[in-house]
Amino acid sequence: MSDSRAPGRPHASSRAMLEEAAAELFLEQTYAGTTIGDIARRAGVSRNTFFNYFSAKSDLLWVDVDAGLAALPASLAGCDRAAPVTESVRQALLRVAVGFGPGRVPWALTQYELMATSSELEASALARFLVQVGLVHEFVGARPGQTIEADLAGRAFSSAVVAAAVAAAREWAAAGVGRGELVGYVDAAISPVCGGFHPVLDLA
Repeated sequence: MSDSRAPGRPHASSRAMLEEAAAELFLEQTYAGTTIGDIARRAGVSRNTFFNYFSAKSDLLWVDVDAGLAALPASLAGCDRAAPVTESVRQALLRVAVGFGPGRVPWALTQYELMATSSELEASALARFLVQVGLVHEFVGARPGQTIEADLAGRAFSSAVVAAAVAAAREWAAAGVGRGELVGYVDAAISPVCGGFHPVLDLA
């Protein structure tokens, strides 16, 4: 009986093998020059198997980031509801950032020039940004005494604080081998935002 498996890696492939294959191919022939079929063949699996793990090629650029961001809902849920909302959000984002140290830097953020992924990162980042903004706004909006003005302020705060965290992550990734821990960058970026919205959201 002939072996119908795609050539490449052993049958014991997995999500991790697809991630590794994609990283290799993006470096070898750029992101745009690599197809899902290329990645599946390099990993030794079918296209159908690829789609069991990822909905699109761009998801592979965000594997480490998505894994870290998955902790945000639980981090927000674990906040003290009696604490100032701006401080609760700050603490929740810092707990997520703690998961990223100098030894865990998403490769898509450090190898984007070699992989020629700058435009794709920007395009696929928006959806992820909006999801995180939505999670923070839902948390802020769940506080009692919400008014239209407070809701608008909450939306503005949610967008601003997530944007600040994103800016911190980009600065951290670009800092090189001496970058240290992500949490310090995030704290420096989001603390002024939280402080600025504190009188509006917590003291009004």
